[in-house]
Amino acid sequence: FSSYINVTIIKYQHIKSIMNDKKTTPGEKNKRFKENLPNYDECPVKTTLEIIGGKWKPAILYLIDSDVKRFGEMHRMLPGISKRMLTTHLRELESDGIINRKVFAEVPPKVIYSLTDLGKTLNPVLSAMADWGQKFILEHRTHITRH
Repeated sequence: FSSYINVTIIKYQHIKSIMNDKKTTPGEKNKRFKENLPNYDECPVKTTLEIIGGKWKPAILYLIDSDVKRFGEMHRMLPGISKRMLTTHLRELESDGIINRKVFAEVPPKVIYSLTDLGKTLNPVLSAMADWGQKFILEHRTHITRH
């Protein structure tokens, strides 16, 4: 297992060096990244979606970033999500290092969630998704119906 982690770290560092090379044009960076991608067997968009994708995770992260920190508040603000599904997603996000879970020793127990430093790096992604969604709703939603 540790050799797998070491190989993954080396691959990540190589990709990072490609993307951080200030002498290389964006087009050349993209070309070099694509050349190395088959060797790394991972697509960065796929990886991102594995961590934050799905129907509920982006909304959960958006709520946590918007100061909705408690389970009950989240459950009320996400109509249609079951308590079990919310619990599962919160645990996955915690396991992936995206959110922190802090339990206070009081009766009844109080638990709050917050973004980790890694989770905070998703703010531009979530903001872009929110902006895109708002624009889509305003410009296109009236023309689309879902069954």
